[in-house]
Amino acid sequence: MATLKELKGRIGSVSSSEKITGAMKMISSAKMHKAEGALKRLVPFRTQIETIIGNLISADADFTSPLTVARPVRRMAIVILGSDDGLCGAYNINIAKFLKEHLDRLHERFGEALEIEIHAVGKKMRKACGRFVSAHTHLADDVAVDSKSEGVKVKEFTAVLERRFIAGEIDRVDVLYMHYISAGRQRAVADLLLPVDSEAFSANGETVASDRPYLFEPSASEIFRSALPMYLLSTMQEIFCENRASEQAARVMAMQSANDNAKKLLDQLQLEYNKLRQQSITTELLDIVGGQVRE
Repeated sequence: MATLKELKGRIGSVSSSEKITGAMKMISSAKMHKAEGALKRLVPFRTQIETIIGNLISADADFTSPLTVARPVRRMAIVILGSDDGLCGAYNINIAKFLKEHLDRLHERFGEALEIEIHAVGKKMRKACGRFVSAHTHLADDVAVDSKSEGVKVKEFTAVLERRFIAGEIDRVDVLYMHYISAGRQRAVADLLLPVDSEAFSANGETVASDRPYLFEPSASEIFRSALPMYLLSTMQEIFCENRASEQAARVMAMQSANDNAKKLLDQLQLEYNKLRQQSITTELLDIVGGQVRE
């Protein structure tokens, strides 16, 4: 049975843990709101790019781009986003499970001989993806981005994927990540990045376009070739922002759960401490009364 001194030490440790988890929750919440803000700032730009491309498609103009060329899929890349840091609950595990399901669907569709290279973004995610390495599936070693990357690094990473697709080194690029819906809700999704599908510019089967008349200068084809890389970059930047927001949301929930558990344990220890202290006081009183009676 624990002594009063031992219980007091445990109460102090749990109380410190409760304060730490509470502080970490506040920090993660601030980071999540920052990522939400960045996500909101990206949406208008991407929407405008989608509208421009939607107008090109609806104009029935003659245009092509090497980024839209669909060919038989023999070798592909999967970009999967996770976290570099821990203490975010089952965040990375859930994405890794979704990757397993996605790999099964790909092999069913394209055959077991499909060569897959996994670009794992985040140290924790790379570790989680290690178990999927096989004869036809391997982890890429040249991932130059992490879960905190933004701006120039994301642009360079996206450009590398574009160049390799155009060169025929890979026939398809999928991106797996946690789609941020709200602070309490995120959903694992798989988006087709390359080749660019015209359905990406459709909403409920209708092309996203403005009803205003457009004059294309210099030409629809040149505008299309310039707008597509911008669309891919905005898509990838949005995905990285969603990943950061989802990671911090998961960390907020994990810290909230840890904080609640610490409070429950603190209440239990405090109750046990009070009982033991009351028992000690009662024993001392009995000793005092017993001594007086003997006198």
